[in-house]
Amino acid sequence: MKQDPAIVEAEIGKRIKAFRVQKQVTLEQLAQKTGFTKGYLSKVEKSKKSPPVSTLGIIARALGVTISALLGEEAPRTSFCLVRKDERPLIARNGTAFGYSYEAMAYKYPNKTMEPFILTLPVKPKKRTLYQHEGEEILFVIQGTMKFSHGNEEHIVNEGDCIYFDSGIPHWGESVGPEEVKCFMVIWNPTNGRERNA
Repeated sequence: MKQDPAIVEAEIGKRIKAFRVQKQVTLEQLAQKTGFTKGYLSKVEKSKKSPPVSTLGIIARALGVTISALLGEEAPRTSFCLVRKDERPLIARNGTAFGYSYEAMAYKYPNKTMEPFILTLPVKPKKRTLYQHEGEEILFVIQGTMKFSHGNEEHIVNEGDCIYFDSGIPHWGESVGPEEVKCFMVIWNPTNGRERNA
């Protein structure tokens, strides 16, 4: 059964603070490392702001941990994991200002180099923001039609279409049809999984 998104989001904030304190990093130092304001990071830690996955990735890298660790998904080493349809944690469902939600697809696999999610984009987002983070992404549209911007280019991406891109270039997407967009999204970060391979 899926967890309550509000509980998941509250736990993420607590974990970020716990890792920060454990690694003896001040909020000011974390702000310098991530480029986010001290106030924003404080709100994230207190669960007053729900960061998108790309922001979690930046915070995780700055703390030397994985997104999975921030989501509380670290598990004993394994070479295989099966996540049932009703087991995927739902993150930031309408809790983020952008209305995006993410379902963690492989939370049982520790130290992964790829982070797979089901991403849902609302019909009328409350806000639009650009995302930019180290690595590469792939988005496969399962449902709906979206407008996707990558750098200076904009594309209409339909159901069944797939895009692969450098996520270090500013990007964003939004639904342009009458229904929300669902995508299978994989984020690859070259620094994830290094502790497994070391």
